[in-house]
This record gives sequence, structure tokens and C-alpha cells, in this order.
Amino acid sequence: MRFHAPVALTALLALSLSAYGQQVSVPSHGEDTAQQATESWQPSDGDEIRFKVLRKGKPFGTHIVRFEVSEDGSFSVISDVDLKAGLGPITVFRYSLDSTEQWRDGKLVGLVGTTNDDGDEETVKASLTGTDLKVEGSGYSGFVSYDIIPSSHWNREEAYSSRLLSTESGEILDVEVTEIGRETIDVAGQPIPTTHYRLVSDLTVDLWYDDQSRWVKLGFEARGQQIDYVLESLY
Repeated sequence: MRFHAPVALTALLALSLSAYGQQVSVPSHGEDTAQQATESWQPSDGDEIRFKVLRKGKPFGTHIVRFEVSEDGSFSVISDVDLKAGLGPITVFRYSLDSTEQWRDGKLVGLVGTTNDDGDEETVKASLTGTDLKVEGSGYSGFVSYDIIPSSHWNREEAYSSRLLSTESGEILDVEVTEIGRETIDVAGQPIPTTHYRLVSDLTVDLWYDDQSRWVKLGFEARGQQIDYVLESLY
């Protein structure tokens, strides 16, 4: 079972599980808490979320999310992840992910994703069929409820979900969410109040969202190596 890009690097990094703090009760889709999370911030055409990814404080790659919004309010979410590690001029590990989500009327209606995890390829396609998503992926093929949240992290409702749809392989990820608490994060020299969550399954990832529900940080530790997402600027 794997999360989205930053913790899918099992060929290079093995994550240890640790969860602490106050357990979050996971509301069903449409309850007040989840609604507030998604209604606080909505993308505008041309918005970009740009992260520098650091490994032990040194450059490891980039993770960029772009939004294309149509006049009718439907929008596309384009994720581009490029990570690599090397010894001097020699690249010893490479990870790339390209995915596109299609959203309409607050529903995920389409997803296409391709991943190369150091030579191991994963794919996923999903489309709305009636009231369900039809998923065809290297990790799962079948139907899933339309209200599932993809594992692309930009949508804060991920922190209120018990299942996620992998944008790598279409796998249905069972997750346990813990709210760690309030923290202030520096974004381009500006202190930003945030809420820190931990998502746990076979693997663990920490996520921070600000009070407008913008995704502002991601981090995890593997074999004593800290991996951090540093937001280049607020969006």
C-alpha cells in the first residue's frame, strides 16, 4: 500500500510508522467539517503550488501542482513530480509522476496518472460512470464511490478521509488520520498559522494546511533522512 509520490520511494527509503496526538474523527463526505475544509479555498485559473523537495536539507527535486479552471467552474489539477538522488554526477534513483484530475460540481469525474518509480511503472485511469468512478489501474481495477479523494494532497479533505485513491496506481488506500495540532510554518519569510495532520497506513506522511485550507508543507523521515517539502510562495 502506497501513498502519493513522496512516500512511494520504497526502492530508496523505508518509512517507520509513528502516530501520536489527538485522533481525528473522520466525517462522511458532506458533513460540516469536511465541507469547511474544501470550501475555504478553491482554485483559480493559473494557480500553482510549487514545492522544492529537500532530502537531509539538500535538493531532491520538485513537486508542482497546476490548476486550469473553466468558465463553468469545472477544473483540472495537473501534478508534476520529479525527484532524483545521486552520487556525484551519477543518478542512482529517479522518480517521476504525471497526473491530471478532472473536477466538476465538486466531484472527481476523471483521473489519468503515470508513474516511473526508478524503472517500475504504474498507471491509473478513472472516469465517472453513473454515481461511481470506474478505475483501471495497475494497483486496482473496479468501481469506487465518486466522493473518494485522490492522494494528490492539495485538497484538505484528504485529512478527513479514511480512504484515498492513489494517483499512481489507482490503489484504494486505507488511512488513519491523526491531528497533531497547531503550528506556525515559515513560507517565503512569512509566518503562516497551520494545522498539522499525520496520515498513516503501511506508510506515514505529515501534512500541514493553513487556515484557508491551502497545502503548505509535507514531511517525513526515512532511515534517519528527513524529507521536506518547502513551499516557494503562497498561492
